Amino acid sequence: MTDPDGGVSRSGDYQHLRLVRRGIAAYIMLARPEVHNAFNERLIAELRDVFTLLDADDSVRAVVLRGDGPSFCAGADLHWMRASLDFSHDDNVNDALRMADMFRAIDNCRHPVIGRIHGAALGGGSGLVAVCDIAIAADNVRLGFTEARLGIAPAVISPFVVRKIGQSHARALFVTAERFGAERALAIGLVHHVVAEPALDAAVEKALLHIGQSGPAGVRAAKLMAKTVGALPDTDAREMTAATIASLRVGPEGQEGIRAFLEKRPASWVRDDV
Repeated sequence: MTDPDGGVSRSGDYQHLRLVRRGIAAYIMLARPEVHNAFNERLIAELRDVFTLLDADDSVRAVVLRGDGPSFCAGADLHWMRASLDFSHDDNVNDALRMADMFRAIDNCRHPVIGRIHGAALGGGSGLVAVCDIAIAADNVRLGFTEARLGIAPAVISPFVVRKIGQSHARALFVTAERFGAERALAIGLVHHVVAEPALDAAVEKALLHIGQSGPAGVRAAKLMAKTVGALPDTDAREMTAATIASLRVGPEGQEGIRAFLEKRPASWVRDDV
């Protein structure tokens, strides 16, 4: 099945998202536009499953996460929230663990995850922004960790958000539950690029072009370094980084990359068809 832009659709049994392969990337579109792509149990399970699937696929070099309709993701679905009123404590624990597993699957994806953020990205939607490696936002986006307004807290997303923006900004934004725009999101590091909404696709393509110039194994290793090295003791970091660069240098991709540089030619993996 081919999508209107020429990509290959692999939607399979997905009800609330669409998966399309095009060029070097897999495009995941949250597909509940009638509720601003709000989370329910099915969407959470599908996101966990699709990121687990893509993580194991070395033909994928990047993943683009976006939302259909007017918003990226407006947080929790009202019907799902209403049903939770009758949950027991254990039901709520299990429900929260399923959501945590979803965020962890995205955060641990070996491939770079590019977020195309527009409209509203509230509550868990801002949590999704936090687990994107490259977050590109429209200049009119609305974000916020709004859970406290409901008498709850941004609990499940907090590990990912605090790692992204730091404790200082998290403390201020979690307790006020205020909504904020792209300028503040850029200033605190929640997003990395801000563009006019019509320019979002071009900005995503630019990021993919950069990724397409680099070796796939090198990119995966670079993401792992960025995620893990800062939390390691110096001795462990010394050993891990030395072992990583040694493995990459003697591997086929490292050998090809160094030879291509010395011979002043493009490496075999360079791709411009994003």
